[in-house]
Amino acid sequence: MVQETPVGESAGVAVEVVETSSLGDRSYLAHDGQVALVVDPQRDIDRIVALAGRLGVRITHVAETHLHNDYVSGGLALARLTGAVYLVAGADEVAFARTPVADGDEVTLSPRLRLSVVATPGHTFHHVSYVVSGPSGSLGVFTGGSLLFGTTGRTDLLGAQHAEALARRQYESVRRLADLLPDGAQIWPTHGFGSFCSASQSDAEASTIGRERTANPALRLRSDEFVATTLAGLDAFPAYYAHMGVRNAAGADQIDLTPVRRADPGELRRRIDAGEWIVDLRSRTAFMRRHLTGTLSFGLDGPMSTWLGWLLPAGRPLTLLGESSEQVAAAQRELARIGIDRPTAAATGTPEQWAAGDAGRLGALPVATFADLAAARAGRAPDGLPAADVVLDVRLGNEWRSEHIDGAVHVPLPELADRLAELPSGAIWVHCGSGYRAATAVGLLARAGRQVVHVDDAYPHAAAAGLAVVPPRDT
Repeated sequence: MVQETPVGESAGVAVEVVETSSLGDRSYLAHDGQVALVVDPQRDIDRIVALAGRLGVRITHVAETHLHNDYVSGGLALARLTGAVYLVAGADEVAFARTPVADGDEVTLSPRLRLSVVATPGHTFHHVSYVVSGPSGSLGVFTGGSLLFGTTGRTDLLGAQHAEALARRQYESVRRLADLLPDGAQIWPTHGFGSFCSASQSDAEASTIGRERTANPALRLRSDEFVATTLAGLDAFPAYYAHMGVRNAAGADQIDLTPVRRADPGELRRRIDAGEWIVDLRSRTAFMRRHLTGTLSFGLDGPMSTWLGWLLPAGRPLTLLGESSEQVAAAQRELARIGIDRPTAAATGTPEQWAAGDAGRLGALPVATFADLAAARAGRAPDGLPAADVVLDVRLGNEWRSEHIDGAVHVPLPELADRLAELPSGAIWVHCGSGYRAATAVGLLARAGRQVVHVDDAYPHAAAAGLAVVPPRDT
């Protein structure tokens, strides 16, 4: 999605926001009507090129705030394609030619559009922010993973051993930005819209320095309080993050989004029988109603790339199943953003077509609500549903510690495939926070031969349904 964020007609500068909601990130295109700067572009740069074409502007500069950990950057490819100057922190060791920048550098794009580089370490060691100025002065700042809406970028992605030291630097960096800029200056962060790069999440769509003075912990708390709060809130992050920074330091070429090779039913059968990952991109509702047995649910209507990228074993063949070629192509694009470049194969259509008429290769799984779970735990399981022998919570650690159903078993989804043997015998009712992760877990359990029920419900409904939660809620 692309949305325009004008920073003032008199300034003669506009900032276009390019959303990548599936990863919780934003890229930006700032322009004066003639020349443009692109900040932190995702790997599928065709969106950026098309936007510049619609606006009739020429991309002359591409800038990175940091070497990203949650996606493969399109910055190098975009700079090479357009001939733009590629701005990257000079302190970062990279394997490609770029224009190194450091604290205090000034970059003039045009008489109406200028950048000032500000060192803002914390999210990474060499993170920089870019202050945008026009004829009337500072307009806003591209903050990457430093100052976010109501929060900051997390500080543990380069290793837990650096988390505290980076948290202290993050605090100093945010306060430095607040000291440098007027209250009306806009903030344009890359993270904070669902990305695991953010220390916490915010629902805000826009913010200014002035608003952050009253909302952001880094500007409200003392240093020690901020560090303690930040470190206490950190939780697991996707396993593929370990590879993104390395890949971005090496430099990534343009992605190949040509159609994936199609697999026929016989090939699908062989791949399933071999234990490969065959991923169903349809909604979890459609998956539970009917699916090809042995496949897994990663619906394209949710954060598919984040969870699939997190769970998929390195080097494992991947086959995509979608209702249409467009659905497969959308998934291919999302996966390429995190470095899964070419799925092994794909198929489109319906489960019946994928099974080639063999009903024995089709399955369905029961779906329930928290009210159904409460009834089952009371010995009154609704018709068609088994007893609730095991309640499995697949949310992450901080979610579980905040509150969970009394007596539930906790195995975070990223650990489930390796911990199946730990689960007690009997029918397993699986839940998460909304139903998306539980659907993936149900597929993994069903593939392992377990009897499962998918609790497709929002977690806050658990207590309302009469299920005891720990710690108990105040009444």
